Formats: sequence, structure tokens, C-alpha cells
Amino acid sequence: MPNRSQIEARAALLRQRFEVAGGVVVDPPLLQPADILLDLYGEDIRARAYVTSDALRGEQMLRPDFTLPMVQMHMKGGAEPARYTYAGQVFRRQEHDPDRANEFVQVGYEVFDRTDPADADAEVFALFQLQLRGLELRVATGDIGILLAAVEGLNTTEVRKSALRRHIWRPRRFRALLDRFAGRTPMSESRKKLLSTTGPLTGTAPEIGKRRAAEIDARVETLRADAAAPPISEHEMEALEALLAVRETVPYALEQMRDIAVDLPAILPALDRLEARTSAMKARGIAIDQLDFEASYGRTSMEYYDGFVFGFYAERRPDLPPIATGGRYDALTRYLGQEDEIPAVGGVIRPDLILTLEGEVRS
Repeated sequence: MPNRSQIEARAALLRQRFEVAGGVVVDPPLLQPADILLDLYGEDIRARAYVTSDALRGEQMLRPDFTLPMVQMHMKGGAEPARYTYAGQVFRRQEHDPDRANEFVQVGYEVFDRTDPADADAEVFALFQLQLRGLELRVATGDIGILLAAVEGLNTTEVRKSALRRHIWRPRRFRALLDRFAGRTPMSESRKKLLSTTGPLTGTAPEIGKRRAAEIDARVETLRADAAAPPISEHEMEALEALLAVRETVPYALEQMRDIAVDLPAILPALDRLEARTSAMKARGIAIDQLDFEASYGRTSMEYYDGFVFGFYAERRPDLPPIATGGRYDALTRYLGQEDEIPAVGGVIRPDLILTLEGEVRS
């Protein structure tokens, strides 16, 4: 097990390499405003972050990662294009696994650049691959943007598409919604009874809890409208399921998804971006023919990514979290920039895990 001084020394070395690549060193505050994190992730973030408060600043959270404060900092007046690097502690509550660290060091590299997003993706990936050379790691890549485009292109209501987009990072919930919207899941008796009613349901009973009468009535009307909408067609469902199942090397995955695009044409622009990224990676010497692509990759832990995603894993140590992860988060810059946005991509790496794996090899 590496000690604190070894971890900090390796973190400094990793950050120095990112500096050489053009990253400006930054050090965001440890305390972050809780309201922004709650808006982004919902109340679920409370189970993963340490929460505190004071009389002046209100509710705060110990920094759960660097990306959010990095985007906030840049959108307040960072130069363009910009590249940043950082090294420091992040904090994650662990309620179920006492062996997983609740405090650890991350080193990261972030690129804000409008010029060529495909090349920026390739730049970031190549730098992380270089930092991890010599370690036997499995590399996974994906593209959340392809799935978001597929959802956007479905022939269904905007309300349904909004729900699917919101839960795309929660595969079980996403699957349940799809089955419901396609009419594959039988409607519960309580839902049938609710939908058999007409007019407002509130006004005859005291209001208990946080939801007001107007909110309840609006929700009931939404459910009624959804029940009246036609189901998502089996044709679209089969195409979407085929897309979610794609898992191949990048060239074969792209070929498969081009075939699927015949039935899901909305994904074509996202596939063009993947093809441009593939060319940019080849130009940087990345062995694309050996690089895995999973259409569903990144859907369980990368909630603010909306495009290219990647991760490096130690297969001989499945108990360890990813050694490094990253991806594109253009939508996050739009959200935090109040509609002013810039293409952005970055990643983080764990120096403690690198040292752990290196120690196992030496022993």
C-alpha cells in the first residue's frame, strides 16, 4: 500500500507531464456550493458527498471531483483556447464498502477548445494512455452522444424523450421506461385506477408533504397524456436494443452502428463525429484496430459526460476502481455558462492506484 508521500510525489510527476502538454496549473477550493451539485445530480449526490454548511455560504460539499469547479472557473472568464491541469484530494462517502477510499488524490487534464473537438478528444486520450504506459490495463471507450442522439430521434413525445435522457445514466431505470413507453410492461392496477379519473384530484383533502396541489394535478395530467400517446414502435425498440448491445473494436463497432443507422438515422451526425475522432486518434499513433468500443459504456458513473468517454481498468484487480477515466462534457459548460458554451473534454487519473499496481509487479 503506497504511503501519502509516495502518492503526492507521483501526483506531482503526473501533473508536471500535463503541464508540459500545455496545462495551466489550477487549484479549485475544497468546499463547493451544494446547490449546483444538487441541481446537476439530484438528491442522490448526498449519498456520495460530505455535506456541511455555514451561516454565510449556506450548504457546502467537500469537493467530490474537479470537473465542476474547473468548468465554473473557466466559464467565469477563462482564456480560449485553454488547457488546465490539477492535483489534489477529492472526497467520496462510502456507505457500503469500507475498503474503498473516501479520500484520495486525483490528477487531471482539461481542454476547452472550439477549434477541433475530435482532435481535442484524441489529444486527451493519447495523453492519458501515455501516462499509463507500461501497465497492463484494459481500455474501454464509448460515446454517450450516440445514445442521446438515438433517444432524440425516437418517434415519441418530448415528455418521454426528456425522461429517457434524464435516466440514460441509470440503465435499469432507462430500460424500465423504455419497456413502459413501448407498451411491453403491463400497467399497474393503481395506475389504471388513477387514469380512469377525470379532472383535478386535489382540493378535498389536506395538503401533507412537500408537493402542492398544483404540482400533483400537473403530474396527473402528464400521466394521462402519456397514457394516451401511442407506444414506441417495435421497429425502433429493436434498433435501439441493437445499438445498446454494440461492443466491438472501434472500426467494427462503427460499421455495425452505420447499419443500425438505417433504422435510427438520428445517430448519423454522432457517428460522423466518432469517425472524425477515430481519424484524429490514428494520426496520434493510437492503435484503433485494437481499441474497444462499447455503446453502453459510461452509463453508470459518468453523469455529466455527453460525448466521448473512456476508462482504463486493471483486469487482474477487478476490486479496484478505474485507474483513469474521462470524456466530453459540452452540455455542462452550457449549463454552468448560462447558455454560453464551449466544447470541453478532460479526464482524471489516480496516482495511488498506479503505485499499487506497480508494487504488485515488482513483488
